[in-house]
Amino acid sequence: MNWVQKHWDARAALNFMLGGAGGGLMIAAAMAYPDSRAPLALSLALVATGLGAVWLEIGKKLRAVNVFFNPFTSWMTRESFAALVLFAFGAAALWTSAFLPLAALAALAFLYCQGRILRASKGIPAWRAPQVTLLIVSTALAEGAGLALFFTTAPLAVGWFGLALILRAFAWTRYRAAVPNPALEAPGKALVQLGTIAALVLALAGGWVPGSAQLAGFLALATGAWLKFVLVARASHNQGFALPRLPVRGAR
Repeated sequence: MNWVQKHWDARAALNFMLGGAGGGLMIAAAMAYPDSRAPLALSLALVATGLGAVWLEIGKKLRAVNVFFNPFTSWMTRESFAALVLFAFGAAALWTSAFLPLAALAALAFLYCQGRILRASKGIPAWRAPQVTLLIVSTALAEGAGLALFFTTAPLAVGWFGLALILRAFAWTRYRAAVPNPALEAPGKALVQLGTIAALVLALAGGWVPGSAQLAGFLALATGAWLKFVLVARASHNQGFALPRLPVRGAR
């Protein structure tokens, strides 16, 4: 017997959706170096909003400080420290782009921690698979690259977008083969058909069709967010319990 876990709901999923997209946007900005500081500010706002959504899920809000006390055992603690470093370097990058590569490295560490948070949940088959880490990281990279296209369509930004989509499709294929899950079939199909194939075609057509690059970015963002929402809040069945041996009370 198994059941969908009840501890993490849509608010927890928002951390992976918004925080992932925000972290991916910081990395994409470091790749493309846009003239505007707007993508950096949006990146930090998305990560902060995602973490804020998780905070709203806590019953006693002041206990959130406890997340900083277990850096050697908890990937949530490591995620929190990575977020602090990301905010520090991200804020500095708003002042001078010299800090942007450091902010991107902190964002990558943040995304990796998100993937390991899921993998550490051993009782949930959809999360504990080793392939889930690359899926979470690559999805965030694709989402962030898609958001970056709303600020710049420079060849470097489009090229990074294409690479991120291919990496995400590869990660999804590996994950799906290792962990077949009916709940993920619909968002996974949309991820491949709309978020990868259609998005690549639209991105390549961006030089001739106005707005197609932005539509490609939207498709990558929307399909990635759908997949992560279902993965966290809908496909997260507990394995259940197995008792191979039952205690037998001896006769008196």
